Amino acid sequence: MRKFMYTNVVILLIALLTAQLFAQSADSSIKKLVDGNKRYVENKPTHQNQTAKRREEVANGQKPFAVVITCSDSRVPPEILFDQGIGDLFVIRTAGNIVDDIGLGSIEYAVEHLKVPLVVVLGHERCGAVDATVKGGEAPGHIKALVSNIVRAVDKARTKKGDLLENSIKQNIDNVVEQISKSKPILEEFVHEKKIKVVGARYDLDDGAVKFFTNGGH
Repeated sequence: MRKFMYTNVVILLIALLTAQLFAQSADSSIKKLVDGNKRYVENKPTHQNQTAKRREEVANGQKPFAVVITCSDSRVPPEILFDQGIGDLFVIRTAGNIVDDIGLGSIEYAVEHLKVPLVVVLGHERCGAVDATVKGGEAPGHIKALVSNIVRAVDKARTKKGDLLENSIKQNIDNVVEQISKSKPILEEFVHEKKIKVVGARYDLDDGAVKFFTNGGH
């Protein structure tokens, strides 16, 4: 009986220590992004990990420290605005920074196989995909699939005070964070076990600054 209890205590301690290490790793990853964005905003980028040596280092394997889901907008290049380089970020880009099963599968690969501790959903100011949804009207072709994924955010934003487009952009970020966090079976479990942290962020097109929604606020 004592041996059984001792084993359970050891397992619990290992689980707690592992969760703590992952949490520290996620926080460290956020700091890298914050520091990199600060350099970018101040026009002091180091262009780290963009050399031939770095290319050779990661040629046979990658170990990115963050997943970044962001918009396909050409003005929002993650590696540049976070001042990162080759092998640093696992990037998934779609118009409106929305995710489908393929996107979720890509995130699962990153966190399960590559052990990435941080997932960032990065929206941005004046997002065209969200703006098109706000304006409404008939969406041609496959653009309809984009709009159908964003419309829920717009509908909820209509109940809030303030600028509809800006509120819709922030709500869309929140929705995608929630979608990822509750995605079964892998991502929800990783979040529950504190193996990954999923956070939202907004990029300002005018001043280049990224604001993280680390405490649930905007």
